[in-house]
Amino acid sequence: MQCDRIWRGARLATLADSVPGLGVVEDGIVACLDGRIVYAGPAAGAPSLDAPEIVACDGRWITPGLIDCHTHLIHGGDRAEEFERRLAGATYEEIARAGGGIVSTVRATRAASEADLVASGLRRLDALIAEGVTTIEVKSGYGLSREAELASLRAARALGRHRAVSVVTTFLGAHALPPDETDRDRYVASVCDDMLPAVAAEGLADAVDAFSEGIAFSPAQTARVFEAAHQLGLPVKLHADQLSNLGGAALAARYGALSADHLEHTDEDGAAAMARAGTVAVLLPGAYYFIRETKVPPVAAFRRHGTRMALATDCNPGTSPLTSLLLTLNMGATLFRMTVEECLAGVTREAARALGLLPQTGTLEPGKWCDLAIWDVERPAELVYRIGFNPLHARIRRGQ
Repeated sequence: MQCDRIWRGARLATLADSVPGLGVVEDGIVACLDGRIVYAGPAAGAPSLDAPEIVACDGRWITPGLIDCHTHLIHGGDRAEEFERRLAGATYEEIARAGGGIVSTVRATRAASEADLVASGLRRLDALIAEGVTTIEVKSGYGLSREAELASLRAARALGRHRAVSVVTTFLGAHALPPDETDRDRYVASVCDDMLPAVAAEGLADAVDAFSEGIAFSPAQTARVFEAAHQLGLPVKLHADQLSNLGGAALAARYGALSADHLEHTDEDGAAAMARAGTVAVLLPGAYYFIRETKVPPVAAFRRHGTRMALATDCNPGTSPLTSLLLTLNMGATLFRMTVEECLAGVTREAARALGLLPQTGTLEPGKWCDLAIWDVERPAELVYRIGFNPLHARIRRGQ
């Protein structure tokens, strides 16, 4: 079989659903053609493979390229001052109700040019790429007006033109009530009837998200956003049950959401509903850590019901200024008691599932994009165990 490039002498963690655990292959080969994997498996019994470039991996580990499936990379300014206020005892809700929180970032984002948004987003993206990220989701949600949301999504799309990374964009117009609006129902109507059609007309979003919470939007208002998204043929996601249980997990499941994210307050029924709907639980330990939350997501319930779990940085200026998916792995294990297998699947296979991209990426299997991370580690557990250490040897996106 003629290929473009072959990696030999590697240990593989294929993460394939069809095999147990991490799908380990001790003496493995990965071969690609036209950016896609044509073989990933043991050297023994491999088909005849030939390529102009053969890379000796010298026993290094290859995993699928990492996927950060929940970020807010595009925004103006920062919220270091609010961080100081939280250290002095103010809660996230108190800061938000006083005009801080998301609203303060909205002001900074609206004041930034599209070029400024791209430039600042690239700095955050580069940190993630340096740790092996090949696919990333980027949400809007800090513009909260038609033009500012469109500009944010255009900036997010531009990241993928400036860097060799796959960018998935999500419209999050229903993130917060903007500072120039007082009526939540009226604002939700503008999201559904004005912003969303404009976003869809330009093809700027791959999915639609909302924040269902006491300080954000009610389940009924969220459902209205989901109905509008479905009418436009866009899948949905949900910031759910982060600060209280408003039934967000069950609501997401009812609408067949790709994922429900945060989930600290999700109950047993919500976990079961997500499992039945195939809605992925995206856990965000950076936000849990940063706002000093004490209630952990119901990982045991997710296991009982077979709810798939992903991990992501939730990179954002207010509650998770985190640009390390490797640190996120350790947080998932340490704070949420996830296993090594759950953590690594959470930033590869299950993260791809949470974005609706599992047929294209997230595992080392023929037909998928040749997105690889090659690591200088003795065992995959090192990627979860270490703190502040980056053992990435090489990052491959679509075979390059």
